[in-house]
Amino acid sequence: MSEQPLLNVSDDSSLGKVEIAPEVIEVITGIASSEVDGISSMRGNFATGVVERFGKKSHGKGVKVELTETGILIDLFVVLNFGVSIPKVAQQLQENIRQTLKNMTALEIDEINVHVVGIHMEGAEENE
Repeated sequence: MSEQPLLNVSDDSSLGKVEIAPEVIEVITGIASSEVDGISSMRGNFATGVVERFGKKSHGKGVKVELTETGILIDLFVVLNFGVSIPKVAQQLQENIRQTLKNMTALEIDEINVHVVGIHMEGAEENE
């Protein structure tokens, strides 16, 4: 498990406390990202590549969550399909993630940074 602290969600501790691990935010963000049209894939690392070869889906792939004193920062590393509007897809991605996290965790996210690390060119070959 990562060394980042858990997020305390509820202020009322009369029944107990509710905490959310940063890995949960990564998974929710990854699933919300897959719902947006125009995204070909998310950038992973060697470990996520090996895990996916064994058939396990890595939902946190391409997502980095950082907890700071000011709030929660999310960095996404995406590969987009050829021919899509990069600003439009990035904005849809940010809005979908923010809304999904708000509905599921009631957490406010300070920043959602979208890093486009590649373009998937398969769509260009089909058009020619």
